[in-house]
Amino acid sequence: MSLLLDSNALLWWLTNDPRLDRLGVRNAIQAEPDVIVSVISPWELWIKAATGKLRTPDDMAEQIARSHFTLIAPTLEDARLAAALPPLHRDPFDRMIVAQALNRQATVVTGDRRLAAYGVDAILV
Repeated sequence: MSLLLDSNALLWWLTNDPRLDRLGVRNAIQAEPDVIVSVISPWELWIKAATGKLRTPDDMAEQIARSHFTLIAPTLEDARLAAALPPLHRDPFDRMIVAQALNRQATVVTGDRRLAAYGVDAILV
């Protein structure tokens, strides 16, 4: 099973947030050999940090590079699917994460319960 970390789950991982300790999610991420991070996630986090909505680690890019995660970029098929998803969620970053997870048969690790409404496998933190 592949795990795709949503933006909030990625931030929680990088900041050692205790939310990931619930339900053994941190252990599942550590044990999973195929953990995926979309380039969409750090982009979204940097945008939110620039507007003052949250803080990110200064070395976020370096931490991601040192991780055992596979970094992926959106493909044309991801873009097509994200655009075709029903308007259950208006956030284009989250819609892309859902599309990437669906196209890769990955389980999304997220704190956003609305993502599961798309039928994507999800671990809700």
